[in-house]
Amino acid sequence: MLTQKQHELLCFIDDRLKDSGVSPSFEEMKEALGLKSKSGIHRLISALEERHFIRRLPNRARALEVLKLPEGGVSAIAASNVITLHPENPVREVVSNPAPANNDVLEIPLHGRIAAGAPIEAMEGQTALSVPAALLGPGEHYALEVSGDSMIDAGILDGDYALIQKTEVARDGEIVVALIHEEEATLKYLRKEGRSIRLDPANAAYEPQIYGEGEVRIQGKMAGLLRRY
Repeated sequence: MLTQKQHELLCFIDDRLKDSGVSPSFEEMKEALGLKSKSGIHRLISALEERHFIRRLPNRARALEVLKLPEGGVSAIAASNVITLHPENPVREVVSNPAPANNDVLEIPLHGRIAAGAPIEAMEGQTALSVPAALLGPGEHYALEVSGDSMIDAGILDGDYALIQKTEVARDGEIVVALIHEEEATLKYLRKEGRSIRLDPANAAYEPQIYGEGEVRIQGKMAGLLRRY
């Protein structure tokens, strides 16, 4: 039987994986559970791992897989297709509620480059990008070529293709495409602070960007990542 905190953490990880396909960071877990330090999260993760509720995927940072839920059911993430383009890529290209497994390749719009650093113009022109169908869940998607290194600690590198699910709403802590002042777009973690919006990088060399609520519009949230070699 799980403790209350173990149960809360397992559900939080499972919800985040189902929603975005990316494991939450230890900082996000700490905030979600109201703990004072990350050491408590490490202990909870180890306990869940020992009880075979989760497992850590080797050679990848922030890569957790939920194997089962407390009620005994298998997680939708564990049962779904997991596609990894490189063993050292810490971003898990996982989608919830995928279409039946197949080898289909879909073409989605490729809307130019987006900054993973200082905001730059996105949505400049439109071509197409071929993407394995298994990487995309329900809804409408588009792709953006990543420019910069401010999301490197989330496994998002310069030259990668971010696969974006179109949406105008996102939850706190999700990786989103944020349009700033209706002119510039950037790829960042979304943080809501009262009436302000904070866009957090995943690289200590960059500072968070803080804007008024009316200055930022969400244009999508990250659903997966494609990397070419």
